[in-house]
Amino acid sequence: MDNTILISTPPHVKTRRTTKKIMLDVIIALIPCAIMGIVYFGVDAFCVEITAILGAVEGEFVYFFIYKGGFKKKCANARQVCADWWQQFDYTSIVTGLILALIVPSHTPWYATLIGALFSIIIVKMVFGGTGKNIVNPAATGRVFMLISFSVIASGFAATTIGAIGNGATLTTGATNLTEMLENGGTESMSLVDLLLGTGVSGCIGETCKVAIIVGGVYLCIRKVIKWWQPLLFIGTAWLFTLFLNGCDPTVATQYTLSGGLLFGAVFMATDYCTSPKNLYGQLVYYFCLGLLTAVLRQATHIEVVSFVIMLCNILTPLIDRYIMRRPFGYIKAKKTFKKMKKGKEV
Repeated sequence: MDNTILISTPPHVKTRRTTKKIMLDVIIALIPCAIMGIVYFGVDAFCVEITAILGAVEGEFVYFFIYKGGFKKKCANARQVCADWWQQFDYTSIVTGLILALIVPSHTPWYATLIGALFSIIIVKMVFGGTGKNIVNPAATGRVFMLISFSVIASGFAATTIGAIGNGATLTTGATNLTEMLENGGTESMSLVDLLLGTGVSGCIGETCKVAIIVGGVYLCIRKVIKWWQPLLFIGTAWLFTLFLNGCDPTVATQYTLSGGLLFGAVFMATDYCTSPKNLYGQLVYYFCLGLLTAVLRQATHIEVVSFVIMLCNILTPLIDRYIMRRPFGYIKAKKTFKKMKKGKEV
């Protein structure tokens, strides 16, 4: 009998579902956001999405090809290396590229999109060992890199081509509606219906239509890819602290919550398996911190900070896992023993 004990880092496989099947579910959940982005922003959004996906897949292939010795001995092993890459291809690069495309403006230049996708895959993911070994979310980090490197990412946001149904107004290219509300210290003319549907809202490609995000989130919950309470805890905490920071006005808190990338980040980015805590109590702390930091930093900086907050909390995840210990398998808590002293003797 083979008594070999295999030791590996969490999360451990508990079902027949593979990484490839999970990533396929995530891609399906992202399709409504991708489609609505094309409907609202036109061919520019489609070009950004395709460029980001191709760049991410290309970056993963090139890194794998070089790392596995595809160029050695006059490329004698090139065919086998390509076959090995295809065998291990798990769609994670497609997910990273698509998420990155959906959290940048539709007017992002092709070269900025391509560089951002390559950075997300090669530097953030592959250098650390590939799938499951990156310490921060590749798409969130890629967006932060693009924001720092290319001013065009933050210089203006196109409004959706379909006008606002609430008041007939259509926003022009400029700051996002979230930034305008934060700078003005109050609500804008956008109705909650407009914010949910994304009609007349200026922002990033996949963050405008909240209905599409909710549909994708419900699908992931039904498929048991994520737990329903995880994004809700993030969003609910952000809403609660935003309420306290704005004079307990629920209208302002709701508009802030439905603006920007909070919902998209909570559903598709914060729930990433390898960059979030592995145990229940650690996840509670993690999603609470995400909501708290998002509300506070939004109020302090007057800009969208979801990607920065997710990246920051990803860095804190190893500390959370270390100090909020999981109960060992089969552990039974010892009963407390009480000592009663009577007349100087233990009874």
